[in-house]
Amino acid sequence: MRLMQVAQHAEDLKRAAAFYAALLDSEPRALFDPPGLLFFDIGGVRLLLEKGAPSSLIYLEVGDLYGTVATLRRRGVRIIADPQLIFGHTDDSLGPADSEEWMAFIEDSEGNTVGLVSRLRAMGE
Repeated sequence: MRLMQVAQHAEDLKRAAAFYAALLDSEPRALFDPPGLLFFDIGGVRLLLEKGAPSSLIYLEVGDLYGTVATLRRRGVRIIADPQLIFGHTDDSLGPADSEEWMAFIEDSEGNTVGLVSRLRAMGE
């Protein structure tokens, strides 16, 4: 079994399409309007944006958390929480052993919170 799709609330599909295209650095894969369904592909998992979906908290892995947050801030995206260390992995049960998980949180164009995550080598490694 694998995760196939995540749905996220989007009041305005055109606005959401522009926001997520810039955030994901990729164009939508499909738009069905009506009924109002917008799809992106994130590493083989579909992100469905639709008016009827509930708000979800999704986490996106980014290569450069600080750079991504700085770019989004310059674009006027609301930063809810700046990058911070969340967890140090001593084993590989939730991430690579001897790595640190850093997260920041932003607000998307539709008022949803989105987590941004980077895994870095532990300090001193």
